[in-house]
This record gives sequence, structure tokens and C-alpha cells, in this order.
Amino acid sequence: MNASELPSADGLWSGLRLATDATGGESAIAVRDGRIAWVGPAAQVPAALARGARHEGHGALVTPGLVDCHTHLVYGGQRANEFAMRLAGASYEEVARRGGGIASSVRATREASEDALFASASARLASLLADGVCAIEIKSGYGLALEHERKQLRVARRLGEVHGLTVRTTFLGAHALPPEYAGRPNGSRDYIDEVCGHMLPTLAAEGLVDAVDVFCERIAFSLEETEHVFQSAQALGLPVKVHAGQLSDMGGAALAARYGALSCDHLEHLSQAGIEAMRAAGSVAVLLPGAYYTLRDTHVPPIDALRAAGVPLAVSTDHNPGTSPALSLLLMANMACTLFRLTVPEALAAVTTHAARALGLQHTHGLIAPGVPANFVLWNVADSAELVYWVGQRAAGTVVREGRVALGGPR
Repeated sequence: MNASELPSADGLWSGLRLATDATGGESAIAVRDGRIAWVGPAAQVPAALARGARHEGHGALVTPGLVDCHTHLVYGGQRANEFAMRLAGASYEEVARRGGGIASSVRATREASEDALFASASARLASLLADGVCAIEIKSGYGLALEHERKQLRVARRLGEVHGLTVRTTFLGAHALPPEYAGRPNGSRDYIDEVCGHMLPTLAAEGLVDAVDVFCERIAFSLEETEHVFQSAQALGLPVKVHAGQLSDMGGAALAARYGALSCDHLEHLSQAGIEAMRAAGSVAVLLPGAYYTLRDTHVPPIDALRAAGVPLAVSTDHNPGTSPALSLLLMANMACTLFRLTVPEALAAVTTHAARALGLQHTHGLIAPGVPANFVLWNVADSAELVYWVGQRAAGTVVREGRVALGGPR
């Protein structure tokens, strides 16, 4: 069903328990014209908002709609065979020599049509939507050429329009060196020049880019190359993000923070200098336990130091075909608790408030407040801890997304 065909959520939603309300009292949410008009104790609903359609929650727990702030959802093919190869003992380098790795996804993405990419991404998105996701970031980075990066970003925009959710697009042209540049004497530098001088300005002018990301790592791009991309983004008025500290500490997070990065993501090897730079810049630390788990990593991000510095912690699926084929944000919240020792309140903020901030959406998403678009979830649980306790349960009973009832309905 197209989003425009979904029923309106306008009216008074009563019989709710706000997850942020420690008193446990009955609350209500009034929705008008797709936006939250009022929220508060059920006994204090303004008379003017008590008239009209009514939706009974029967004591359901309610949270803001979830935000998946780091995904690579649009790509061709899949890489289950590489997972099997790694389990059989193949190293990352061996997988790459056999045509695997990011290069495999680049080939499949380039070969796929826009419609084929939309169909496969829609199927994956359906799982995330059923989990209560109401806003998502989708990166490019599997095209690595203008026409194919454009194709990915166009599909991302289309997903938001058809499925009725907020999609923030991130240009990740600096994800890996494309095959046609491999082996050149100055291949990496030449490709970054193409990214900065042609690809990014063109795609930005077409309205396809909300933010710019770089994979700053020893197997990807250097600090100097990363800064070149950041400077180009800054000149175009676009915010930046960074994949950093996943395999080593190259100083990518500190560099990104100097450019006011919305977020720095992965961060297993983040230094104290990087933490301080992120704190000063207000950058969000995006934790990606799916990749940590899939790669069987053992180097935990410096959670205690991030906490002590007051750096906001977000959690995302990092959905991608190679290292995090995850399709449940709640499962990632569970993993963040079990593997990284987040508390339940931290985990819930990590997939709502702080995840929205990682996308620059902190004023409109990840919260339930008057004036913001109606994005909230009624959960079939007794306690908020159950949202990160259960493994595999689909606990979302009703999802209101962009002012429409996208799942379930009045009870």
C-alpha cells in the first residue's frame, strides 16, 4: 500500500503510558493535520482536542518512532557466500582476492536497474518498519561512479516517498576505491578528486544529498583524502559524518569533529583526543554492534569514556550486505546492552533522541512533543525494558508514521 493510502492518525490517542513518564500515569496524545497538537496527562486534555476521532491505547506503552541513523540499505545482490567463506576460515584479503568484499556489491549495484534496487530495498525496509522505525538514513557508496551513486540516492528518495517515512540521504562516494582506479599510480588521489570535483557537486545540485560521509580507515581513505571531501562538503553547505576507528585509530573522528560532524560512527578504536573533540563539537557517537558481532570483533568502543565526556550515544543497524545484514533495530539495541553494556534508558535514547540528533533531526524526530510530525509507536509490552530484552519479538502493536497509521490501528 502506498503511504498516501494509509489512514490518518488525526484524533485523540488515549489510554497510553509514556515511556518517559516515571509516574506511570495515563497519558494522551492529540494529533491534528499529521502533527502532534498536544501531549500530557489524560485528565488534562483540552476540550477542543477531545472532540473528533478517538483511538484507545488500552494501557499500551508509547515511545517516539525509532530512528535508524546509519544504513547502507540500497544495493544489488547479497554476500551470504562471503559469510560462509569467513566461517570456513578465509581471511578478508582472501575473500577480496576471490572477487568479494565491497567490490562484489559494487558490481551487483552497477548491474541492477533502479526498479530492481527499489524492490530489494523495499523488502528490507519492510522489516525495519515493522520494528517501529519512522526515520532512516540511507547511504550511497556501492556505485562509486556518478550514474550509479545517483541511482542509489534516487532510490533512497523514492523509498521515503512511497513508504511514507523520513529518509535522510548520505553521499558516501568515498567508501572504497572503485575497480577502474585500482592499480593506478595515483588512483586514490585521482578518485577523491573525482568525488570532490564532479560527483558531489553534481548530486548536491540535483537535491539528492543531505550529508556527506567518508570511510576514513587504513583499508579505505587517508586523513588527507578525508579532509579534502569534508572541505568540499563544507563549501556546498552540507554536514559531514565519518566511518572511523573501526579497525584502527587514524584520528578520523577528531578530524570530523573539527568540521562539526553530525556523527562519528563505529569508534571501536576511538582515542581520548577523539572523544574530547567530539564532545566539543557536539558530535554523536553512533555504535554499530551488528558489524562488531558479525566480524567477531573483541575491541569494545570506549563507552565509559564517552559517557564521562557526555558524548551522546546512538545505536543503528548499519545494515549492509557484507558486515551487518541486520534488519531489526531493536535487536541492535539488545546487542548494544549485552555487548557494550548500555543501560535500558541509554539504549532507548540511542534509537530515538540521539539517533535523530545524528541525522540533524533532533527538533522533529525522536521525541513526542507539540508541533512535531506524528511519529510514535504503541508497544505490546508491560515495561520499557522489554523493548531491549526480547530477542526476535515483534513488539510494535501500532505504528504512527508521518501522521498516518502505518501498522495496526485503533484498538
